[in-house]
Amino acid sequence: MKIGPYQLDNQLVLAPMAGVTDRPFRMLCKELGAGMTVSEMVASNPKLRDTRKSRLRSDHTGEAGIRSVQIAGADPDMMAQAAVYNVEQGAQVIDINMGCPAKKVCNKAAGSALMREPELVEKILTAVTNAVSVPVTLKIRTGWDGDNKNGVMIAQIAEAAGIASLAVHGRTRACGYKGEAEYNTIRLIKQSVNIPVIANGDINTPEKAKHVLAATGADAIMIGRAAQGRPWIFREILHFLETGSRLEEPEVHEVEDIMLRHISHLHSFYGKGQGTRIARKHVSWYLKEQQDSQVFRNQFVRIETAEEQLEAAKQFFQQQKLKQAKVA
Repeated sequence: MKIGPYQLDNQLVLAPMAGVTDRPFRMLCKELGAGMTVSEMVASNPKLRDTRKSRLRSDHTGEAGIRSVQIAGADPDMMAQAAVYNVEQGAQVIDINMGCPAKKVCNKAAGSALMREPELVEKILTAVTNAVSVPVTLKIRTGWDGDNKNGVMIAQIAEAAGIASLAVHGRTRACGYKGEAEYNTIRLIKQSVNIPVIANGDINTPEKAKHVLAATGADAIMIGRAAQGRPWIFREILHFLETGSRLEEPEVHEVEDIMLRHISHLHSFYGKGQGTRIARKHVSWYLKEQQDSQVFRNQFVRIETAEEQLEAAKQFFQQQKLKQAKVA
Protein backbone atom coordinates (compact mmCIF):
# COMPACT_ATOMS: atom_id res chain seq x y z
CA MET A 1 0.00 0.00 0.00
CA LYS A 2 1.13 3.55 -0.77
CA ILE A 3 0.16 6.86 0.81
CA GLY A 4 1.04 9.47 -1.77
CA PRO A 5 4.68 8.80 -2.67
CA TYR A 6 5.30 6.67 0.43
CA GLN A 7 5.35 2.88 0.28
CA LEU A 8 4.36 1.20 3.55
CA ASP A 9 6.65 -1.59 4.72
CA ASN A 10 3.60 -3.88 5.07
CA GLN A 11 -0.18 -3.81 5.60
CA LEU A 12 -0.04 -3.21 9.36
CA VAL A 13 -0.55 0.24 10.88
CA LEU A 14 -0.41 1.28 14.53
CA ALA A 15 -3.53 3.30 15.35
CA PRO A 16 -3.13 6.74 16.91
CA MET A 17 -4.16 6.52 20.58
CA ALA A 18 -4.14 9.51 22.92
CA GLY A 19 -1.80 8.95 25.84
CA VAL A 20 -0.39 5.76 24.31
CA THR A 21 1.25 6.19 20.90
CA ASP A 22 4.08 8.44 21.99
CA ARG A 23 7.53 8.19 20.42
CA PRO A 24 8.78 5.35 22.68
CA PHE A 25 5.75 3.19 21.84
CA ARG A 26 5.77 4.03 18.13
CA MET A 27 9.45 3.12 17.81
CA LEU A 28 8.89 -0.16 19.65
CA CYS A 29 5.93 -1.15 17.47
CA LYS A 30 7.86 -0.25 14.32
CA GLU A 31 10.78 -2.40 15.49
CA LEU A 32 8.38 -5.29 16.12
CA GLY A 33 6.72 -5.26 12.72
CA ALA A 34 4.36 -2.30 12.24
CA GLY A 35 4.52 -1.04 8.66
CA MET A 36 3.59 2.48 9.76
CA THR A 37 2.77 4.26 13.00
CA VAL A 38 0.61 7.34 13.60
CA SER A 39 1.21 9.79 16.42
CA GLU A 40 -1.34 10.53 19.11
CA MET A 41 -3.50 13.50 18.13
CA VAL A 42 -2.18 17.04 18.42
CA ALA A 43 -4.69 19.85 19.02
CA SER A 44 -4.97 22.37 16.19
CA ASN A 45 -5.43 25.27 18.63
CA PRO A 46 -2.24 27.38 18.30
CA LYS A 47 -2.49 28.37 21.99
CA LEU A 48 -1.68 24.76 22.88
CA ARG A 49 1.14 24.38 20.37
CA ASP A 50 4.02 25.40 22.60
CA THR A 51 2.99 23.37 25.62
CA ARG A 52 5.36 20.64 26.77
CA LYS A 53 2.73 18.01 26.01
CA SER A 54 2.35 19.19 22.40
CA ARG A 55 6.10 19.45 21.89
CA LEU A 56 6.59 15.88 23.09
CA ARG A 57 3.78 14.65 20.86
CA SER A 58 5.48 16.31 17.88
CA ASP A 59 8.92 14.84 18.65
CA HIS A 60 10.01 12.28 16.02
CA THR A 61 13.73 12.26 16.78
CA GLY A 62 15.29 8.98 15.70
CA GLU A 63 12.10 7.49 14.27
CA ALA A 64 12.40 5.27 11.22
CA GLY A 65 9.81 5.06 8.48
CA ILE A 66 6.94 7.38 7.57
CA ARG A 67 6.27 10.12 10.11
CA SER A 68 2.49 10.55 10.30
CA VAL A 69 1.05 13.14 12.69
CA GLN A 70 -2.63 13.28 13.60
CA ILE A 71 -4.29 16.65 14.14
CA ALA A 72 -7.69 17.35 15.70
CA GLY A 73 -10.01 20.33 15.59
CA ALA A 74 -13.14 21.76 14.01
CA ASP A 75 -12.00 25.07 12.48
CA PRO A 76 -10.83 24.76 8.84
CA ASP A 77 -8.30 27.60 9.00
CA MET A 78 -6.90 26.45 12.32
CA MET A 79 -6.59 22.88 11.04
CA ALA A 80 -4.78 24.11 7.93
CA GLN A 81 -2.36 26.12 10.06
CA ALA A 82 -1.78 23.12 12.32
CA ALA A 83 -1.00 20.98 9.28
CA VAL A 84 1.56 23.50 8.02
CA TYR A 85 3.14 23.77 11.47
CA ASN A 86 3.50 20.00 11.86
CA VAL A 87 4.97 19.60 8.38
CA GLU A 88 7.55 22.22 9.37
CA GLN A 89 8.29 20.07 12.44
CA GLY A 90 9.00 17.03 10.27
CA ALA A 91 5.63 15.37 9.57
CA GLN A 92 5.62 13.54 6.24
CA VAL A 93 1.91 12.72 6.41
CA ILE A 94 -0.88 14.68 8.09
CA ASP A 95 -3.73 12.58 9.50
CA ILE A 96 -7.05 14.21 10.38
CA ASN A 97 -9.00 12.86 13.36
CA MET A 98 -12.69 12.36 12.69
CA GLY A 99 -12.83 9.05 14.52
CA CYS A 100 -12.24 9.76 18.20
CA PRO A 101 -15.42 9.11 20.25
CA ALA A 102 -14.14 10.71 23.48
CA LYS A 103 -16.62 13.16 25.00
CA LYS A 104 -13.97 15.80 25.68
CA VAL A 105 -13.16 15.79 21.95
CA CYS A 106 -16.73 15.44 20.63
CA ASN A 107 -18.03 18.13 22.99
CA LYS A 108 -15.76 20.54 21.14
CA ALA A 109 -17.35 19.43 17.84
CA ALA A 110 -14.15 17.65 16.82
CA GLY A 111 -13.28 13.98 16.33
CA SER A 112 -16.21 11.82 15.27
CA ALA A 113 -18.66 14.67 16.07
CA LEU A 114 -17.65 16.19 12.74
CA MET A 115 -19.40 13.36 10.90
CA ARG A 116 -22.70 15.06 11.78
CA GLU A 117 -21.70 18.00 9.57
CA PRO A 118 -20.64 16.86 6.06
CA GLU A 119 -20.31 20.45 4.79
CA LEU A 120 -17.86 21.29 7.58
CA VAL A 121 -16.00 18.04 6.88
CA GLU A 122 -15.53 19.12 3.27
CA LYS A 123 -14.29 22.58 4.31
CA ILE A 124 -11.76 21.13 6.76
CA LEU A 125 -10.44 18.52 4.35
CA THR A 126 -10.15 21.00 1.49
CA ALA A 127 -8.42 23.58 3.69
CA VAL A 128 -5.85 21.07 4.94
CA THR A 129 -5.10 19.42 1.59
CA ASN A 130 -4.65 22.86 -0.01
CA ALA A 131 -2.35 24.03 2.78
CA VAL A 132 0.35 21.33 2.58
CA SER A 133 2.19 19.46 -0.13
CA VAL A 134 2.47 16.21 1.86
CA PRO A 135 -0.23 13.50 1.74
CA VAL A 136 -3.24 14.07 4.00
CA THR A 137 -5.09 11.07 5.42
CA LEU A 138 -8.33 10.79 7.37
CA LYS A 139 -9.65 8.57 10.16
CA ILE A 140 -13.42 8.19 10.51
CA ARG A 141 -16.07 5.95 12.02
CA THR A 142 -19.01 4.38 10.21
CA GLY A 143 -21.25 7.25 11.31
CA TRP A 144 -22.60 9.14 14.29
CA ASP A 145 -25.05 6.48 15.50
CA GLY A 146 -27.04 3.52 14.21
CA ASP A 147 -29.52 5.78 12.42
CA ASN A 148 -26.84 7.99 10.90
CA LYS A 149 -24.27 5.78 9.19
CA ASN A 150 -22.86 8.19 6.63
CA GLY A 151 -19.39 6.69 6.31
CA VAL A 152 -19.80 6.15 2.56
CA MET A 153 -20.77 9.80 2.03
CA ILE A 154 -17.87 11.08 4.14
CA ALA A 155 -15.45 8.77 2.30
CA GLN A 156 -16.58 10.15 -1.06
CA ILE A 157 -16.24 13.73 0.21
CA ALA A 158 -12.73 12.83 1.40
CA GLU A 159 -11.69 11.40 -1.95
CA ALA A 160 -13.02 14.46 -3.79
CA ALA A 161 -11.11 16.74 -1.39
CA GLY A 162 -7.80 15.05 -2.17
CA ILE A 163 -7.44 12.77 0.85
CA ALA A 164 -4.72 10.19 0.12
CA SER A 165 -6.04 7.31 2.24
CA LEU A 166 -8.83 6.58 4.69
CA ALA A 167 -8.83 4.62 7.96
CA VAL A 168 -12.23 3.42 9.13
CA HIS A 169 -13.04 2.24 12.64
CA GLY A 170 -15.95 -0.14 12.20
CA ARG A 171 -18.23 1.42 14.81
CA THR A 172 -20.38 4.54 15.11
CA ARG A 173 -19.45 7.25 17.58
CA ALA A 174 -22.39 6.17 19.78
CA CYS A 175 -20.92 2.65 20.05
CA GLY A 176 -17.67 3.89 21.55
CA TYR A 177 -15.69 0.63 21.76
CA LYS A 178 -18.67 -1.61 22.57
CA GLY A 179 -20.27 -4.22 20.38
CA GLU A 180 -18.72 -5.83 17.33
CA ALA A 181 -16.99 -3.93 14.57
CA GLU A 182 -19.02 -3.58 11.35
CA TYR A 183 -16.73 -5.04 8.72
CA ASN A 184 -19.55 -5.07 6.18
CA THR A 185 -19.80 -1.27 6.45
CA ILE A 186 -16.05 -0.92 5.97
CA ARG A 187 -16.40 -3.08 2.85
CA LEU A 188 -19.12 -0.77 1.49
CA ILE A 189 -16.88 2.24 2.13
CA LYS A 190 -13.95 0.51 0.40
CA GLN A 191 -16.14 -0.23 -2.62
CA SER A 192 -17.31 3.40 -2.82
CA VAL A 193 -13.89 5.04 -3.31
CA ASN A 194 -10.68 4.55 -5.25
CA ILE A 195 -8.27 5.63 -2.53
CA PRO A 196 -6.64 3.11 -0.13
CA VAL A 197 -8.77 2.11 2.85
CA ILE A 198 -7.45 0.84 6.19
CA ALA A 199 -9.77 -1.31 8.32
CA ASN A 200 -9.76 -0.79 12.10
CA GLY A 201 -11.58 -2.37 15.02
CA ASP A 202 -11.29 -5.56 17.11
CA ILE A 203 -8.22 -6.90 15.30
CA ASN A 204 -6.56 -8.78 18.13
CA THR A 205 -5.20 -12.03 16.65
CA PRO A 206 -3.40 -13.07 13.47
CA GLU A 207 -6.47 -15.04 12.38
CA LYS A 208 -8.73 -12.02 12.90
CA ALA A 209 -6.36 -9.86 10.86
CA LYS A 210 -6.56 -12.25 7.91
CA HIS A 211 -10.35 -12.42 8.22
CA VAL A 212 -10.76 -8.63 8.31
CA LEU A 213 -8.59 -8.11 5.23
CA ALA A 214 -10.68 -10.66 3.34
CA ALA A 215 -14.06 -9.49 4.68
CA THR A 216 -13.51 -5.80 3.99
CA GLY A 217 -11.27 -5.85 0.91
CA ALA A 218 -9.20 -3.22 2.73
CA ASP A 219 -5.69 -2.37 1.62
CA ALA A 220 -4.32 -2.53 5.17
CA ILE A 221 -5.40 -2.98 8.78
CA MET A 222 -4.96 -0.70 11.78
CA ILE A 223 -4.30 -2.10 15.25
CA GLY A 224 -4.81 -0.14 18.44
CA ARG A 225 -5.76 -1.56 21.83
CA ALA A 226 -4.52 -5.07 20.97
CA ALA A 227 -0.96 -3.70 20.81
CA GLN A 228 -1.07 -2.38 24.38
CA GLY A 229 1.21 -4.66 26.35
CA ARG A 230 1.69 -6.81 23.23
CA PRO A 231 3.64 -4.71 20.71
CA TRP A 232 4.90 -7.96 19.16
CA ILE A 233 1.39 -8.55 17.78
CA PHE A 234 2.58 -6.89 14.58
CA ARG A 235 5.25 -9.49 13.86
CA GLU A 236 2.81 -12.27 14.80
CA ILE A 237 0.23 -11.02 12.29
CA LEU A 238 2.83 -10.37 9.62
CA HIS A 239 4.21 -13.90 9.99
CA PHE A 240 0.72 -15.42 9.82
CA LEU A 241 -0.26 -13.42 6.71
CA GLU A 242 2.96 -14.47 4.98
CA THR A 243 3.11 -18.14 6.02
CA GLY A 244 -0.29 -19.19 7.36
CA SER A 245 1.33 -20.40 10.57
CA ARG A 246 1.52 -18.87 14.02
CA LEU A 247 4.70 -17.67 15.65
CA GLU A 248 5.48 -19.00 19.11
CA GLU A 249 4.63 -16.62 21.94
CA PRO A 250 7.72 -14.65 23.06
CA GLU A 251 9.75 -16.26 25.81
CA VAL A 252 9.72 -14.63 29.25
CA HIS A 253 13.25 -13.28 28.79
CA GLU A 254 12.23 -11.49 25.57
CA VAL A 255 9.14 -9.96 27.18
CA GLU A 256 11.42 -8.77 29.98
CA ASP A 257 13.83 -7.21 27.50
CA ILE A 258 11.07 -5.46 25.56
CA MET A 259 9.34 -4.14 28.68
CA LEU A 260 12.53 -2.92 30.36
CA ARG A 261 13.65 -1.13 27.20
CA HIS A 262 10.22 0.45 26.92
CA ILE A 263 10.28 1.63 30.54
CA SER A 264 13.79 3.04 30.15
CA HIS A 265 12.81 4.90 26.98
CA LEU A 266 9.78 6.40 28.76
CA HIS A 267 12.03 7.57 31.62
CA SER A 268 14.49 9.23 29.23
CA PHE A 269 11.82 10.69 26.92
CA TYR A 270 9.58 12.28 29.56
CA GLY A 271 12.07 12.65 32.40
CA LYS A 272 12.18 10.32 35.37
CA GLY A 273 9.20 11.82 37.23
CA GLN A 274 6.63 11.86 34.44
CA GLY A 275 8.16 8.81 32.79
CA THR A 276 7.68 6.80 35.99
CA ARG A 277 3.99 7.71 36.10
CA ILE A 278 3.40 6.91 32.42
CA ALA A 279 5.27 3.60 32.66
CA ARG A 280 2.72 2.29 35.17
CA LYS A 281 -0.10 1.78 32.67
CA HIS A 282 2.19 0.18 30.08
CA VAL A 283 3.64 -2.24 32.63
CA SER A 284 0.14 -3.12 33.78
CA TRP A 285 -0.72 -4.05 30.19
CA TYR A 286 2.44 -6.13 29.75
CA LEU A 287 1.86 -8.02 32.98
CA LYS A 288 -1.68 -9.11 32.06
CA GLU A 289 0.08 -11.72 29.92
CA GLN A 290 2.18 -13.01 32.83
CA GLN A 291 1.13 -15.67 35.31
CA ASP A 292 0.47 -14.68 38.93
CA SER A 293 1.16 -11.02 38.23
CA GLN A 294 -1.76 -9.30 39.97
CA VAL A 295 0.01 -8.74 43.30
CA PHE A 296 3.08 -7.30 41.58
CA ARG A 297 0.92 -5.08 39.34
CA ASN A 298 -0.70 -3.61 42.45
CA GLN A 299 2.74 -3.01 43.97
CA PHE A 300 4.24 -1.54 40.81
CA VAL A 301 1.72 1.31 40.49
CA ARG A 302 2.86 2.59 43.89
CA ILE A 303 6.57 2.74 43.04
CA GLU A 304 7.70 6.37 42.96
CA THR A 305 11.14 6.36 41.31
CA ALA A 306 12.48 5.29 37.92
CA GLU A 307 15.32 3.26 39.42
CA GLU A 308 12.97 1.32 41.70
CA GLN A 309 10.65 0.57 38.77
CA LEU A 310 13.43 -1.01 36.75
CA GLU A 311 14.78 -2.98 39.69
CA ALA A 312 11.33 -4.25 40.70
CA ALA A 313 10.58 -5.31 37.12
CA LYS A 314 13.88 -7.21 36.91
CA GLN A 315 13.14 -9.02 40.18
CA PHE A 316 9.64 -9.96 39.02
CA PHE A 317 10.94 -11.47 35.80
CA GLN A 318 13.71 -13.29 37.66
CA GLN A 319 11.01 -14.99 39.69
CA GLN A 320 9.01 -15.77 36.52
CA LYS A 321 12.05 -17.43 34.94
CA LEU A 322 12.69 -19.48 38.09
CA LYS A 323 9.06 -20.69 38.06
CA GLN A 324 9.39 -21.59 34.40
CA ALA A 325 12.61 -23.52 35.04
CA LYS A 326 10.93 -25.57 37.79
CA VAL A 327 8.06 -26.50 35.49
CA ALA A 328 10.49 -27.50 32.73
